[in-house]
Amino acid sequence: MQALFQIDVNQDHSREAVELFCKHFGVSKNVKPFCLRLVEGVKEFQDEIDPLIKRFSEHWKITRMSRVDRNIMRIAVYELLYCDDIPIKVSINEAIDIGRKFGTGDSGAFINGILDSIRICLEKENRLSPQKNTEQLTSSPA
Repeated sequence: MQALFQIDVNQDHSREAVELFCKHFGVSKNVKPFCLRLVEGVKEFQDEIDPLIKRFSEHWKITRMSRVDRNIMRIAVYELLYCDDIPIKVSINEAIDIGRKFGTGDSGAFINGILDSIRICLEKENRLSPQKNTEQLTSSPA
């Protein structure tokens, strides 16, 4: 989230900017591949991700949302659409927790409402992998 926040602020989408971020903030060799996967994935599919977020954020333009909230949601939506190895529940819960930690007092609820609406839509449109659909149906309620 912090790397995407930096990209958002500086409008520098280069791989070098992400590498510099990882070096400056001491991203470990174990975490770096996952970090790069998320950052590159969000950048690659942002034209698909942002309209989904906008569609379910009543009365909020994506440019008016806090940079923290919108980048947290971008990661979660990317994970929902393209990361079959990350369960839906994990993506949404992590987004809420990160929002509570780095956002405002309202970020957790704001993020939860939008992501849950997106999840429901993606399930209805069969845009989630069969693995994710099965996992969601068999998991216990939170």
